[in-house]
Amino acid sequence: MSISAVILTLNEERNIVQCIRTLKEWCQDVVVFDSFSDDATVELARAEGARVYQRKFDNYASQRNAALREVEYPNQWVLMVDADERWDATLGQAMLQALVDKRYEDVAIFHFQRKDMFLGTWLKHGIGANTWSGRLLKRDRVRVERDINEEYHCDGEKAYLKESRFVHYPFNNGVNWWIARHNKYSDMEAKRLAQEREQPVDWKGLVGNDPVRRRKALKQILYRLPCRPLLMFWVLYIFKLGFLDGKAGFHYARLRCMYEYMIDVKRVEMAEEATVTESKCR
Repeated sequence: MSISAVILTLNEERNIVQCIRTLKEWCQDVVVFDSFSDDATVELARAEGARVYQRKFDNYASQRNAALREVEYPNQWVLMVDADERWDATLGQAMLQALVDKRYEDVAIFHFQRKDMFLGTWLKHGIGANTWSGRLLKRDRVRVERDINEEYHCDGEKAYLKESRFVHYPFNNGVNWWIARHNKYSDMEAKRLAQEREQPVDWKGLVGNDPVRRRKALKQILYRLPCRPLLMFWVLYIFKLGFLDGKAGFHYARLRCMYEYMIDVKRVEMAEEATVTESKCR
């Protein structure tokens, strides 16, 4: 049993070489699915032996679905990777062993936890510490939905591998890059927040056994709370013990607070613009 890996990229020349090299310690088929980078990402990827495809970016769900459907893979199982992540040989062997384990023969998607790094510190108490991400997919039985912070839906069972975590370097391109990226994210999240606040809370999911569904239900509740950005800071820094991560934990909690505030302000702006437009149409 073998696994292919596909890396989504846009201007990732700082990350792409190490990402590919770490994967190739155990994975023989690495694909880079690029959104027409204007730096050296594509050239570096090809030099490392990756197969490169390009598609104009529209949203994250569409891009990941295209990476699964429009590329021919020699393997049934595909690992979804971002360029700022590292999936080493230890984790690769754990995945390969899981695929031949009869306990998982009906599984269509495997979930993993991550190890977020910031200022040279593992954020052991950050958002990513206990978050499960679906990444190893049986490509003909999984579809991706939601334009940002994607959701993976599968025809089959889910499994959660606890043996080890993939390493995530969200600040490898610098804090300025992180802020610029999350400024774009907040545009999409503001629209999504307005939509999801109109949907009923999944109370059954909140008390169920599926950690992915439970996290989604928690977010539905958080979207409805007042002072949400400030609450995010206190949850991360105090309730989740972010202060134990030192200065990295403090600065990360503040950045997340800022991000949530950007989402809220943009949602208010959108609502006011909609009201003005509606008044003009009367």
